[in-house]
Amino acid sequence: MAVGPETFPQKMFEVAGFELGTASAGIKTPGRKDVVLMRVCEGASVAGVFTQNAFCAAPVQICKQHLSEAPARYLVINTGNANAGTGEEGFQDALATCQSVSTLCNTSIESVLPFSTGVIGEKLPVEKLVAVLPDAKAALSTDGWNDAAEGILTTDTRIKGASLQFSYEGKVITLTGISKGSGMIKPNMATMLGYVATDAAIAPELLQRLLTDATNCSFNRITVDSDTSTNDSCMLVATGESGLEVSGSNQELFNVFADALTQIMQELAHAIVRDGEGATKFVTVKVESALNQQEALKTAFDIAHSPLVKTALFASDPNWGRILAVVGRAEIADLDLDALQLFLGDVCIVSKGGRDAGYTEEAGQAVMDGEEILIRVVLNRGDVSETVWTTDLSHDYVSINADYRS
Repeated sequence: MAVGPETFPQKMFEVAGFELGTASAGIKTPGRKDVVLMRVCEGASVAGVFTQNAFCAAPVQICKQHLSEAPARYLVINTGNANAGTGEEGFQDALATCQSVSTLCNTSIESVLPFSTGVIGEKLPVEKLVAVLPDAKAALSTDGWNDAAEGILTTDTRIKGASLQFSYEGKVITLTGISKGSGMIKPNMATMLGYVATDAAIAPELLQRLLTDATNCSFNRITVDSDTSTNDSCMLVATGESGLEVSGSNQELFNVFADALTQIMQELAHAIVRDGEGATKFVTVKVESALNQQEALKTAFDIAHSPLVKTALFASDPNWGRILAVVGRAEIADLDLDALQLFLGDVCIVSKGGRDAGYTEEAGQAVMDGEEILIRVVLNRGDVSETVWTTDLSHDYVSINADYRS
């Protein structure tokens, strides 16, 4: 089940200097694609953002360590097993995976970045993973995006990708990316897994800044179930093969690139919400005229996380009292109830401290019957607005997660 039509692009533009190869190891399910190898050209810059969960998985720990030690040349991903909550043995298994890639590809172990996603607390079947690395290497290609998008899925029902090109001074810059995620989504940094590559040349420090900024208005603004994974990782690679450099000294190109990167990452983030486990609604929660960002975001996320609100969304029930109650408990200091306005789409539900005089149940029902719903809270106390995206909460969400290890 997913909301709306497929969003994966018909054309994923190739990024010169970045290759992807996919193989099947049968880590959890026999015959499915579950191992992806990515090769980065020499001289490229690589940046990453990672989960803030204190129980972060062994591959996350090693990935951060290797990024600080050497230029990244290979990324290796497995699904079906998170290699999280596995102690020292899990750490050694992740290192063994890196060593196998290092030997196979004639590169240093520090230049290999590992990623895992899947069931937490189970031993990584390293032998299965390592056995198919030669197949993944043989499949390396700049047009390997579609297979890789499939190879990183877990409970997802769709592959997720975004791709665009823009011209600047007669040259073309490409950005292409994939992501995965469906449940355990409130990233608190990035997404379950995300990989974006560009052929622009960007210095490592600036690349990290661009990734962090784009993450904070995309992956850090989505939630399905308010759970932050142990394995969340999002990587941005800049190969430099286009011949165009993005730098702080050219503000025009910097702004155009930053906007393009944000667009790509928001598309990938929205695709995760649309494919949320059991989702039947794509919900935008916007808090406007707040005093500050913290106030706006807390209120928006409180609404997006409320089980009562989410179940009403699943039922297409315009039970606006549930939304109002969440705003009231969002700890907004000195909230002026008479100034607050609450909208479903363009329909004003609440004003002057109570039900708006012009509201009708029929108008609210018409909004709630749609697959895509906008909830707007106008606080009328400042000039800050923030938006988050979420899903409803359905019977299928419970079933999917109750049966996850079966």
